[in-house]
Amino acid sequence: MNAHDWDLQISEGELSRLTKEMDEAHRATLPAMRAAAADLGEELRARGDGGPRDTGRRRFLLGAGGAAVALTLAACSSSKSSSSPSASGSASMPASGAASGQYTGDLLVVALATALENQAVGAYRTALDAAKNGKLGTVPPAVATFVTTAMAQHTDHAKAWNAVLTGAGKPAITDVPLSNQADTVAALGKAASVGDVAKLALMLEEQAAQTYLFATYNVTSPAGIATAATIAPVEAMHAAILNFVLGQYPVPDDFLPADKAAGPTLLTV
Repeated sequence: MNAHDWDLQISEGELSRLTKEMDEAHRATLPAMRAAAADLGEELRARGDGGPRDTGRRRFLLGAGGAAVALTLAACSSSKSSSSPSASGSASMPASGAASGQYTGDLLVVALATALENQAVGAYRTALDAAKNGKLGTVPPAVATFVTTAMAQHTDHAKAWNAVLTGAGKPAITDVPLSNQADTVAALGKAASVGDVAKLALMLEEQAAQTYLFATYNVTSPAGIATAATIAPVEAMHAAILNFVLGQYPVPDDFLPADKAAGPTLLTV
C-alpha cells in the first residue's frame, strides 16, 4: 500500500474528542497512581526481599480492584485479534527473578512494566519522527495529537515505575531491555503509513493493558496491585482509540483475556 492511500477511519473531530477524554482520564488517575507507587516503594523497602506480605489484604484487593479493572478493560476490548512481531507469548509471573538477576519478586513485575512503558514511548517517538520525515505520507493533525498525548502518558507511567525501582535500591530502566524490541523496531522501520503504525501500536497497547490485568492477579504487593489497577484502564483507552482509528470498532467481551500479556521472561536484564 502506498503511504498516501491510507485513510483515517473516523473523523478528525471524533479522534480529537476521544484523545481529550483519554487525557482527562489520565490526569484524573495521576494522583492515585503516584500515591500507589509511593506506597509500593515503601512496602518493598520495608519488606526487603520482594516476597509476599499481607495476603488477606491482597485477596481483598484482587476481589474489589482486580475484578473492576477486568470489567473496565473488557469494555474497551475488541473481538478482533491482532498479531505483531512484538507478541510476547505465554505470560507467567514467577515468584523469583528467573529472567533477571537483579530484579526479583514484585520488583521483577515492576521492571517488566517499566520496560513495556519505555517500549511504547520509543515506538510513538519513532512514529512521530517518521511522520516529520514524510515516511508515513499525509498524517492528520488529530493523529499526531493522539500519538503525542499517548507518548506523554506512557512517560508518566514509566517515571512512576522507575521511582519504585530506585526507591528499592535498584537501577532505573531507561532503555527497552525486552527480547522482542529488535523485531518491534524492525516493524516500525517498515511502516509506510499511519495505518501500519496504528496496527503495531495497538498490539503494544493491548499487551500492556493485559499485562497490567494479569499483574493484578499475580503480584503479591497490595500497593503493586493498586498501581497496576490505576494504570491499566488508561492503557485500555489507548487501545480502544486505535481500534477506532483502524475501523475496528471495539466489541466488549464478557471478560478480558490475558493471552497477549507479557511475561517476565521477556526481560533481558
